[in-house]
Amino acid sequence: MKGKLSERQQFILEFIRKFMDEHQFPPTVRDIQAGCDISSTSVVDYNLHILQREGHLRRLPEVSRGIELLDGFRSSRRDIVSVPIVGSIAAGEPLHIPAAGSRETDEFETVDLPSFLTGGKSNVYGLRVKGTSMIDAFITDGDLVLLEPISQPQSGDMVAAEIKDMEEITLKRFYLEGDTVRLQPENENMEPIIVPAENVAVRGRVVGVVRSL
Repeated sequence: MKGKLSERQQFILEFIRKFMDEHQFPPTVRDIQAGCDISSTSVVDYNLHILQREGHLRRLPEVSRGIELLDGFRSSRRDIVSVPIVGSIAAGEPLHIPAAGSRETDEFETVDLPSFLTGGKSNVYGLRVKGTSMIDAFITDGDLVLLEPISQPQSGDMVAAEIKDMEEITLKRFYLEGDTVRLQPENENMEPIIVPAENVAVRGRVVGVVRSL
């Protein structure tokens, strides 16, 4: 039997329902803080914990929008995809990762995530970030980046780029500049990697991020 909720908890629950009805995906903790005029994210976390304990919602760990309503609300239907984590990628110097060609096998760890994090794409794979060169894009060491396999990125896309003569891969912004490629970090203290275009192969484009904290 569900316990009695406080006025604030009822307000938060109603806000989540309205937000999901409007956007078709859950709010973040900061969305709830702002929408409910709450003083801090820790207060939101406390009340979400109670709402989960009382059976009104479920929270997916390490997912910024990982709230699922459990009271029959139509937008809370479970819509989960299983994403293989095929290795690690450097957000700093290049780092070797295993080839992603065998993602359909049982070789890799998988993580279940709400489908909105993958943009509804079915072929997404994950890489754990090592390093801090993308920290100004709010991607840091330990985060999980979700990528769709592509080979022809747009200028400015965040990609997993293979430097072919090194057989190593790095996470950077991609810029094709004549016959060279600039792999640009999102860290003002780090320099870009500039290599001949023929020496770069893009292995995937970032479509989502799962924070480590």
